[in-house]
Amino acid sequence: MSLENFSLMRHELLLIAAALLVLIAEIFWNPAKKRSISLFSIILFTLITVAGFIPSPSGTLFGGMYEVNSTRLLMKNILNIGVLLVFIQSVTWLNKEENSEKISEYFMLLISTLVGMNFMISSGHFLMFYLGIELATIPIAALAAYDRYRNNSAEAGIKLILSSALSSGILLFGLSMIYGTTGTFYFGEIAKLFINNNLQVLGFIFFFAGMAFKISIVPFHLWTADVYEGSPVNVTSYLSVISKGAAVFIFIIILFTVFPVIMATWQKTIYVTAILTMTIGNLFAIRQQNLKRFLAFSSISQAGYILLGFIGGNQLGMASVIYYVLVYIFSNLGAFGVVTAISNATGKENIEDYNGLYHTNPGLSLIMTLALFSLAGIPPVAGFFGKFFLFAAAAEKGYYLLVLIAVLNTIISLYYYLLVVKAMFINKSESPINKFRSDFPTRFALAICVAGIVVTGFASVLFEAIRSISFGV
Repeated sequence: MSLENFSLMRHELLLIAAALLVLIAEIFWNPAKKRSISLFSIILFTLITVAGFIPSPSGTLFGGMYEVNSTRLLMKNILNIGVLLVFIQSVTWLNKEENSEKISEYFMLLISTLVGMNFMISSGHFLMFYLGIELATIPIAALAAYDRYRNNSAEAGIKLILSSALSSGILLFGLSMIYGTTGTFYFGEIAKLFINNNLQVLGFIFFFAGMAFKISIVPFHLWTADVYEGSPVNVTSYLSVISKGAAVFIFIIILFTVFPVIMATWQKTIYVTAILTMTIGNLFAIRQQNLKRFLAFSSISQAGYILLGFIGGNQLGMASVIYYVLVYIFSNLGAFGVVTAISNATGKENIEDYNGLYHTNPGLSLIMTLALFSLAGIPPVAGFFGKFFLFAAAAEKGYYLLVLIAVLNTIISLYYYLLVVKAMFINKSESPINKFRSDFPTRFALAICVAGIVVTGFASVLFEAIRSISFGV
């Protein structure tokens, strides 16, 4: 492989090298010092994340099956930032006695699934896309069942793998129809040969349904809450942010590059599903008491907002989606970071357990409030600007009613986010969570999330930079 090819595939190759190094460390590391593998893995991944920002030329490999350009590199780098935060947040949980024997497996599975996501994002051919999506999915199912002695975790892994198999079957059925009518799997060639006949439209509908499973779009969302609740908190945060973000990235790439001929069709589909996803996600979130289920339905509603950027079908829509995923990573991982810290210290994960939290742990309460306000879209935090750009992308195309419904849903979401804030600051508790001090990795990860929420909200130049490069997909 030439140096140029290495440069084009550096994300994937460096991740594979990191997974192998972690495996070697597992084999040769002193058993008494296995917990230091966490630090080793974080240092490795930090170097990979930094290397991802080194400028690289655009190009293709494997006859056009693999494509690299500035937009796709940006998407991979955003995912790397999120995964690095998940790594840091996982240290305390992995250092527990019951997890200390399988630390390396956790990092290898996470790295493996990220390799699949990177291949998926760089795909220019549906075979490469499918290989990437399966490589990204199978390790996640193993991670969901990571706590193998807990029935809920084993159930989460089974539900995830079965729903993923069903969605993959539906997706492949749609791709077979597209291939049967075009005779190719290359994105560019399909776009030229797509003539909008009934079989091709039906194939797209099946493809859309398969991808809707991955993003938790209503009515393909039913697996989400159960899997999120049963999985370990750190795995749940990875599912809600990294897995969803990767699926969103490749989905918008495919819609804009493969199916521009039927834009009117998929805009109508997205119009309906966006309304259903926002509304049902918000309404069901109100009823939740377990915070992981609460954040699961919150993530479903967030997927509905993200679809507003899809429906624009233009550069502003693409940029707003990328920017919002970046904001969503910091906001959601900030909320999950607090849930993780409290779960590791006390094992409590219900909203009522947070009653009076501000009086014993004011720092965690403030961070949770900031993260929830960002998810709700309250100014001046980053989530407000993220939603503003998404709404602007839809309004630019004349979808004013859709924007109005999205604004109303934002008000609903503010209500249930404030329920958590009310529990922490107003509700009384005779036995509140005791005061405790999180370890350094948890505090460091939360500090990065807070900085990300604040900086990405005020750095308008960041959005303009994303917009300037976000249409070369």
